[in-house]
Amino acid sequence: MALIRHLIDGTETGEPVRTGAVYDPATGERQHEVVLGSRADVESAIAAARAALPGWRATSLTKRADVLFRLRHLLTERRDDLAAIVTSEHGKVLSDAAGEIGRGLENVEFASGLIDKLKGEYSEQVSTGIDVHSVKQPVGVVACITPFNFPVMVPLWMVASAIACGNTVVLKPSEKDPSASVFLAGLFREAGLPDGVLNVVHGDKEAVDTLLDSPDVAAVSFVGSTPIARSIYQRASANGKRVQALGGAKNHMVVLEDADIESAADAAVSAAYGSAGERCMAVSVLVAVGDVGDRLVPAIERRLGALAIGPGTDPASEMGPLITREHRDKVASYVTGAAAEGATVVVDGTTKQFDGDGFFIGVSLVDDVKPGMRVYDDEIFGPVLAVVRVDTFDEAIALVNANQYGNGTAIFTRDGGAARQYEFEIEVGMVGVNVPIPVPVGAYSFGGWKSSLFGDSHIYGPESFHFYTRSKVVTTRWPDPVQSSIQLAFPGNS
Repeated sequence: MALIRHLIDGTETGEPVRTGAVYDPATGERQHEVVLGSRADVESAIAAARAALPGWRATSLTKRADVLFRLRHLLTERRDDLAAIVTSEHGKVLSDAAGEIGRGLENVEFASGLIDKLKGEYSEQVSTGIDVHSVKQPVGVVACITPFNFPVMVPLWMVASAIACGNTVVLKPSEKDPSASVFLAGLFREAGLPDGVLNVVHGDKEAVDTLLDSPDVAAVSFVGSTPIARSIYQRASANGKRVQALGGAKNHMVVLEDADIESAADAAVSAAYGSAGERCMAVSVLVAVGDVGDRLVPAIERRLGALAIGPGTDPASEMGPLITREHRDKVASYVTGAAAEGATVVVDGTTKQFDGDGFFIGVSLVDDVKPGMRVYDDEIFGPVLAVVRVDTFDEAIALVNANQYGNGTAIFTRDGGAARQYEFEIEVGMVGVNVPIPVPVGAYSFGGWKSSLFGDSHIYGPESFHFYTRSKVVTTRWPDPVQSSIQLAFPGNS
């Protein structure tokens, strides 16, 4: 059984004192062991990043861009290999894994334009003989703590921007599917990134706490559940670090009575059940306004029986298994308990039978859901779509705005005025109009509001360059020595 080790300063390292199991979710078989880093392992990775920082910070912007351009080429060339790794450890179908890599590539491409993104400002003659300019400089060593559900995309969202800005990185991927991060680090190195600039250390809470407490880590980027995001933000910020911590979601798709039912049904199925619902941007609540639910729920139900659920390696599969057996059972508990709470289980995916011992579950559709039910309140992170029925458009807006999460939302309608009102009034960070999963393209940034984000910077795109740099303002004067004199008064502008 292969042992997955850390990659520190360009060298695989890590003794298997503590290890974790890495499963193939499609079979339930234990396929790898991953070393769980000790405090000493993490401190070694931080030390390597700190030692590499002066050299990488001094590397020209052109050379940094060259590394990213070569990385883009390598990712494109090796996409199939990387997608296979993702499928083997996460379980998502190969097409979904390839799509994830493509979305990660968007930020690599954006970060490749770093020369333009890192420009400062210059003001001449702000006072007599005095000029002012600003520069953007790296923050230092950055800790990137990434989730299991996107083992390629999220690391690329963080790492590409961080190193473009001149920082060095310690990447702590999920211990459930760690191989993709090691593969990525190898591609970065092949692209010309010096050793120590990107280090990968595996682990659990002990590794994370070491990163959060280290005085040598200047900034922390995190994606995960809201309770963990809140905890990481509080601990890291208390230690004086810059923090962006993206949490969970309960994304609502509002469907008005004038919407095209067939298109809305297709969108709901795609957004709710793609990647087995293990997406922070998955639609997990459908808000049916007026009587549209009477037409929409049957249209969705008709589509569910035809969904092909199976191993991610099977080209016929549209949805793969969940990441672990424990998570599958937790997702199932929301469906089996929904009826007791007063909801109507239209399609019960927990009763679907699968061959073998993989972590599969069927898709579920639950109608007549209301706030206060577990199936509505909790982030399920599985293939369960809850339907809430409201009488009016204003009720739909109030429902979404009352939810603790504010990651993504969508509205389906032909009414441009209603869509504009929704966009204007809704308290959510990412909005789709007839687009069910409104993940922004790479030239914009990704992030929610309320309990979906802790910190004030979104991830990837323009805001990432703000997060991973500090601004420095320089005021200069080159006076004639003959005119020099002592001035004790507060300096003015004249």
